[in-house]
Parts: sequence; structure tokens; C-alpha cells
Amino acid sequence: MRIDIITLMPALLDGPFAHSIVKRAQERGLAEVHVHDLRNYGLGKHKQVDDTQFGGGAGMVMMIEPIERIINELKSKNEYDEVIFMTPDGEQFKQSIANNLSLKTNLILLCGHYKGIDERIRTQFITKEVSIGDYVLSGGELAAAVVTDAVIRLIPGVLNDETSALSDSFQDDLLAPPVYTRPAEYRGWTVPEVLLSGNFKAIDKWRQEQAESRTKSRRPDIWNKKDSSEG
Repeated sequence: MRIDIITLMPALLDGPFAHSIVKRAQERGLAEVHVHDLRNYGLGKHKQVDDTQFGGGAGMVMMIEPIERIINELKSKNEYDEVIFMTPDGEQFKQSIANNLSLKTNLILLCGHYKGIDERIRTQFITKEVSIGDYVLSGGELAAAVVTDAVIRLIPGVLNDETSALSDSFQDDLLAPPVYTRPAEYRGWTVPEVLLSGNFKAIDKWRQEQAESRTKSRRPDIWNKKDSSEG
């Protein structure tokens, strides 16, 4: 998989992709992450990328020409399954979207800034709009990092235990059950006996019950949606 990220602040993305799972995925040749500085495509000697908005109002707007230039350049070299705009008013990012995107080959993620991007970019070039939550960040870089991490870890071979991603929270519309490790007793705090029993059928049943209970109490919105769809 190849992910191209278009940003005005490339330095913000130095850290997230230089460590841990995303770094290992790139080293293994399972994923490529390319960060592009939009200012390199700006207009004039000052590399202008933003301007005041028509109709007046506070805040600058990212201009259409620089964004069109870089998208067209990328498309001249690769075919892209999606051109995604990271925006607070996009579709709420969730595990099912990550699952779907992990099956793609090439993605472009566009990070917004200021008051946003010229609407014509959204109508002419963007194929999907994604939000990581109902709040506003200074720019789309952190959101792009979240989406990139969530997607790349699902690619087969990225995780050492390929079943690990399948048991993550939200994969089956349930939160993950509690987990424990050694020691089995610490300061009088003990691990549930069933996990030490070696009875894997009973363990699976306990984990399912715990996942359902945790989802019902902590995320009733997910539980009620799941319950109604099954009913």
C-alpha cells in the first residue's frame, strides 16, 4: 500500500511514521508513506497557498491551484483508489472504514488548514471526507496520522500476530475484553480463574461475555445499535 499525504506542515508527520508498527511496515516493504509539502506547489516567488475568502469573513482559505497541481502530479504517476480530505465535517472515522481502506492499493490524504480548502477541490477531486471526531484541530496532520496508523496495521503481515488486529476493539462492534499477564497475583489482586484454567472454550465464552458487558456499560451507543441490528 502507498499513502501520499499532502500537508502545509510536513514536520508534524516526522514522528508518527518513524517508529513502531508503521516504521516496521515500511521497512518490510508492506507500506509506503510519502509526505508532500504543499508549499512546493504554491504560486509565485512567495509560494502562496492561501488567500482571503470571497464574501468576506475571518480566516484564510487554501487555494485551488496548488492543491490541483500536486494531486494531478501524483495521479500522473500512480492510480489512486481514494483522495481523502481530513475535515471535521467528514464521515466519522471508525474501524469499518479502516478495514475498507486497508484493502486499497493507493491513497491520497489531504490535510486542511485555516478555514479549510476551496470548495471546488472538494467537489472536483475529493472522493471521501473523513473526520476523527467532533472537534477542531489546528490542521489535518494529526488526523491523517491516525488514519494512516489505523489502516497500515491491518495490512496482512504488518502485525507479528495476524489474529491480533481481528480481536481489537470495534472489529465486531464490541469493545475488547479485559486482558491480564504475569504475575497471576500481585498485592492480593488476582487474575480471573477462568484465564488460568486452560479451558479455551470457557475462556472464549468469558471473553465474549466481558466484551458485551463492557460495550453495554461504556459505549451504550454502540451496544444499542448492534442490538437493534441483530433484533
